[in-house]
Amino acid sequence: MSAAIEVEGLRRTYGSLVAVDGVSFSIPAGTCTALLGPNGAGKTTTVEILEGYRHRDGGQVRVLGVDPARGDRAWRQRIGIVPQDCADLLELTVMECVRHFASLYPAPRTTDSVVELVGLEEKSDSRVSTLSGGQRRRLDVALGIVGDPELVFLDEPTTGFDPEARRAFWQLVKVLKGDGKTILLTTHYMEEADALADRVIVVNHGTIVADAPPGELGSRSEDHAIVRWIERGQVVERNTPTPSALIAELYARAGGELIDLEVRRPTLEDVYLRLVGEPEA
Repeated sequence: MSAAIEVEGLRRTYGSLVAVDGVSFSIPAGTCTALLGPNGAGKTTTVEILEGYRHRDGGQVRVLGVDPARGDRAWRQRIGIVPQDCADLLELTVMECVRHFASLYPAPRTTDSVVELVGLEEKSDSRVSTLSGGQRRRLDVALGIVGDPELVFLDEPTTGFDPEARRAFWQLVKVLKGDGKTILLTTHYMEEADALADRVIVVNHGTIVADAPPGELGSRSEDHAIVRWIERGQVVERNTPTPSALIAELYARAGGELIDLEVRRPTLEDVYLRLVGEPEA
């Protein structure tokens, strides 16, 4: 696979603060990569450099074969951006907004298909000012993909979504990936990264602390299972590399069914918190 994004030794400072400290990675075309990290870790700065909105102090960057610092209009037409905050055209309708943005691209998706993809068909004639927060976020996504970009930056795209809307959006991302689009996703929802990403990059204090498929991140696939059950009225929990053997032993000892038996592997959130540290209370 050719690389849609190539980053080598990326560095960005703000005075004495080192926001990005020698970051290097490559993202193959047609894949979805989740860039994770706590607030202040450097992920937003990294993404804005890739988008061409922020300059770098060092390192090499190529996005769709172009240095973003020199990206022209033709290059920008090949990328789609869904930032954390979009300025709303409050007095326009949803369809008017989408049509306006579509007119800026040489070969956009049809406006009807985009509105349907983000689930705003019933609101197509509603003014933006009347939309809920989640509906406005769907409109932000529509404006980011209407140009039919090769590469899509999704920055916290499901903030404000209810669970049903979030799952519907996940299907949209899968459709985009099925169309061969490359997606760089930032999110604080670990289950979202687990469900969508082919690969997860975790940054902390300006450096990459882990880079792997979500099922392998931080040796997740090799971690011990957690077996939990109730014995004599008390919750008992044990980590073990052989959960089946432990359950067989417990069953024989109990002489019958075990109460509230639960077996699970560490979640992506468990591994993520282990990598970046538990948040301060």
